[in-house]
Amino acid sequence: MTVGPTSSDTSPHRRTGPRIALLTYSTKPRGGVVHTLALGEALHAAGADVTVVTLGDPAAGLYREVAAPTLILPAPTDRETLEEKVFASIDALEAGLRAAGDRFDVLHTQDCISARAAARIRDSGVPVPVFRTVHHMDDFTTQALIDCQIRAIHEPDRVLVVSDHWRQRLRAEYDVSSELVWNGVDVDLFATADPGLVERLRARSGVGRHRFLFLAVGGLEPRKGSIHLIRALAVLKERMANPPAVAVLGGHSFQDYEAYRTACLREIDELGLELGRDVVVLGTVPDAELVGWYHATDALAFPSTNEGWGLAVLEALAAGRPAVTSDLPVFFEYLTDGVSALMPPVGDHLALADALERVATDADLRERLVDGGRPVAAKYSWASSAARHLDLYADPSLMWPHGRRVEA
Repeated sequence: MTVGPTSSDTSPHRRTGPRIALLTYSTKPRGGVVHTLALGEALHAAGADVTVVTLGDPAAGLYREVAAPTLILPAPTDRETLEEKVFASIDALEAGLRAAGDRFDVLHTQDCISARAAARIRDSGVPVPVFRTVHHMDDFTTQALIDCQIRAIHEPDRVLVVSDHWRQRLRAEYDVSSELVWNGVDVDLFATADPGLVERLRARSGVGRHRFLFLAVGGLEPRKGSIHLIRALAVLKERMANPPAVAVLGGHSFQDYEAYRTACLREIDELGLELGRDVVVLGTVPDAELVGWYHATDALAFPSTNEGWGLAVLEALAAGRPAVTSDLPVFFEYLTDGVSALMPPVGDHLALADALERVATDADLRERLVDGGRPVAAKYSWASSAARHLDLYADPSLMWPHGRRVEA
């Protein structure tokens, strides 16, 4: 096993409380991984003894430097099917945790892969509580993966969620009780960007300052509502003399969305849009450029069809950018339609087109949305999220003072 980059103040005498492993499944910048790294850094800053544990290439490391200890376990080699990949990853993570011995007192998992692996460790007799944060439920299509995902929310000792919507859904659909712990955002990080970098990124997009440019985060995939965004842009190209464009950021996924991505690219062509001009697919960009892309674009377009929270929305608000989302229930937990975002009905590309046009053409509206969004972002910090997590880890019904599980 390889220990990744660590901060300079990781000496044991500075750490307090149980030894926490934050477990995730990848080294790439997907939402759950982004959450895990930010939470790990906040816990570390609070003095907790925490290590981020994930699967990947130990030699390549994570997609960014992390100000907390990290442990990268070798990921399995390529498998032909998603099922094979998921189950091989569970096996690999379990093997890595066994090799770590009694290094950890708490296993806090962020996805179904790490949850299943951690539960195996506990069920083999290792006295360690398993936490699980459910961000959302994946759209698996095979029964084996559906069953695996359901077991991954029933097996942990304590289940956490990042929104009340998912707390209610887990109770109603799976009879699982959970604790709500909101996500956070680093307001200071996203508030400003280097002007030179911003100009270079805007130039790279190929969309000049004379044209309004939306940012879409998450790649071309079903959960992000990409097809609805493309259809909305086509409506605006018919309607407006100077229609907006969109830059699509990200796209790495554990699942294979190539068929959906191909369908999106086909619609771009069939609807009269131009790839590289109306829709600019950026792919995964270096982490050093992330904040710059928020500032190089004019607003966020985030018409998701399924979200656990929507970290990109908080990042956009912290960057002083107006946001257009869908009207998913989770977004109403922190957004107000017309005040901190525009929230057209999910899956309605005509309503989405109207909202995008309003933001692109109404400077006063943009200013009001920015003013309404800043205090929203300021309410959610990773420090407060870390403090809530530490309270839950210290629950005496789960652990002895030194982190050992209390047996009934």
